[in-house]
Amino acid sequence: MDDPEEILNSSLNTLYEYQPTTLSSNGSIFTYPRIPVTLHTPDTSAANWSLHASSIWVSSLYLADHIDALDLPSYLTKEGQKVRVLELGAGAGLPGIVIAKCFPNIQVTLSDFPDEKLIRTLSENIDINHVSDNCSARTYAWGSDPKELLRSGDSPDSPSLFHVIIAADTIWNPESHEIFIGSLKSTLRRSYDSRAHLVAGMHTGRYALQSFLNTAVRCGFILDSLEEKEQSGSETREWDVTRAEQEDEKERRRWLLWIILKWPGEVCI
Repeated sequence: MDDPEEILNSSLNTLYEYQPTTLSSNGSIFTYPRIPVTLHTPDTSAANWSLHASSIWVSSLYLADHIDALDLPSYLTKEGQKVRVLELGAGAGLPGIVIAKCFPNIQVTLSDFPDEKLIRTLSENIDINHVSDNCSARTYAWGSDPKELLRSGDSPDSPSLFHVIIAADTIWNPESHEIFIGSLKSTLRRSYDSRAHLVAGMHTGRYALQSFLNTAVRCGFILDSLEEKEQSGSETREWDVTRAEQEDEKERRRWLLWIILKWPGEVCI
């Protein structure tokens, strides 16, 4: 049987031209045909429903569709460098697993809140897509000690920071901005070419995203790129928070914001 949430999202788009923000509900199976990848959508304990981890978000799909924008091959050209990618708030792990399948010589870590059901499903998704050789699931609560998250399979006693961090729809709640940015600061390798790529829907409004950008700058990051991406098309435009004054919900749902953060040059090694 078709998933009821998928039917509802499809109906909204067909009848009202509303773009969906999520693509599946907990317990359903999601198939990404390009690679291909098959995922079980995770559930969580009742106490953690506010994580909204029981869906595959459109921003996650967009990130998976545009993995080439991460420029991962450029990291692989550096002799002797073990490239590490981290997905924060991975949920079902779609973009991270796509990266692991496309780049078997890159080590990918998928992380999410320490919820037993969530992490079990994330681990199962790694196994059923046959990427366990270069992909692992780790529990990690934003703002906590990242020691276990940084542990490398090659050097388990020597924590190693990540060259690239990705995250999809993790900044919709302003109350979590500071701890999320703190997690970026404690896990992103301090190098001139390290980057954090964050793709965010605008379903909670543009001002929530602008609040994140302001906090990221205040906490020491450089905004390397800010581009609005048409989620079901090819149009790209510069970020503009003042569009909130003219656009309605239907128009806002058409767009995603792709944020690229980097370190200031003076702190890089």
